[in-house]
Amino acid sequence: MLRSTVAAAAVAASVLLTGATATPTPTPGPVPDNPTDPVRASEYWLDGAGIREAWKTTRGEGVTIAIIDTGIGKVPSVFGNAVVDGTDVSGNGSSDGRTPVGAVDGDHGSWVASLAAGRGKADGTGMIGVAPEAKLLSVSVGFGAAAAVPFVEQVATGIRWAVDHGADIINMSFTTNTLDWDESWDDAFLYAYEHDVVVVVAAGNRGSGTDVIGAPATIPGVLTVGGVDQTGTASVEASTQGITIGISAPSEGLLGVSADGELSMWRGTSGASPIVAGVAALIRSAHPDLDAANVINRIVKTALPVPGVTEVPDPLYGYGLLDASAAVTASVPLVDENPMGDLEEWVRLYRRAQAQPAPDPEVTPVEIEPLPAADPPTEPGSPLLPSADSLRYGTLPLIALTAPGILIALGVTAAARRIRSARKQSTPAP
Repeated sequence: MLRSTVAAAAVAASVLLTGATATPTPTPGPVPDNPTDPVRASEYWLDGAGIREAWKTTRGEGVTIAIIDTGIGKVPSVFGNAVVDGTDVSGNGSSDGRTPVGAVDGDHGSWVASLAAGRGKADGTGMIGVAPEAKLLSVSVGFGAAAAVPFVEQVATGIRWAVDHGADIINMSFTTNTLDWDESWDDAFLYAYEHDVVVVVAAGNRGSGTDVIGAPATIPGVLTVGGVDQTGTASVEASTQGITIGISAPSEGLLGVSADGELSMWRGTSGASPIVAGVAALIRSAHPDLDAANVINRIVKTALPVPGVTEVPDPLYGYGLLDASAAVTASVPLVDENPMGDLEEWVRLYRRAQAQPAPDPEVTPVEIEPLPAADPPTEPGSPLLPSADSLRYGTLPLIALTAPGILIALGVTAAARRIRSARKQSTPAP
């Protein structure tokens, strides 16, 4: 069970948190529950995560959960009148979103929906969801070849449709295995946040090749769900890790109702996510005055601490193990910001250069004084005759330098001749 004796003291401590929210008024619902039924007994998370205890206050009445997945099958004994609207964004499903999309993943959406808000049978037996009185919206998408529309476009369209049709919570149990996401998702997720919608997503599973979380689990503001086994230990195969994980919930030994009404065993954070989405519905039903940020804050701040984990959020467990009872009934201080981050700020910081090109710089002209007029070109002459420039810069300077030298040489020669003549006249005859 999730509530081990080691964590028992943490349960009491979480209930003693003080804050500004009012104590919810119990509203018992008409959905019966028979804990001794073998199927209900197999849903260990109902007691392990404090869900049955939370049902003493609310079962999700008045809240709508949108399941963006492969479509919710038409199983009257499980969903009854739970699905109030739907659409298909894959291009391959039916207009009401109730026809399973994909030969391999067709049951996935029904499994997810049954965990979030399955009604169970009228006699209190059969599988029941976490918020059995919440309403559902079915938005069918197709993965890979099971769609005629690009996946990123499907998701963006599905989110907007869900918001416009009254979703209080959106659950997305899929991953893209990449940290980045298409820019069209910026506007789609911001549209959900601006309309006060809680977005819950799966972290992904190692068993299906996801070593670290990928989008949409990396998008600021979503509540990313990691997975644990029946003992509250991080699942090796049915979960992954990442710094954006906010809460951990059961991801092994899960039950799900297929589109044909058959009960199936399955595992993965695809199932942990709708369990948390169901708890978000319980909170919104019990505290209709809380905005999405405070709904998420109650889930993460009332989480059961994990033995040995000293700093939160932890890359395996987030803030700890899901405790639905404390999330619904504990007194938790109000917050002004979503503890899972601010997408609008992220877009401002990281999309800014792409969103708005830098303005052209203003150029101030500089006046420059005109250069003096150039000398007129000379007429071409014979190459054998000296030009004005050659006379000015060659011949005349040469004459000026050589003429004095010639005069000096002539003077020296004349003087030498006079000296020799004088010597001859003064020499006596023998």
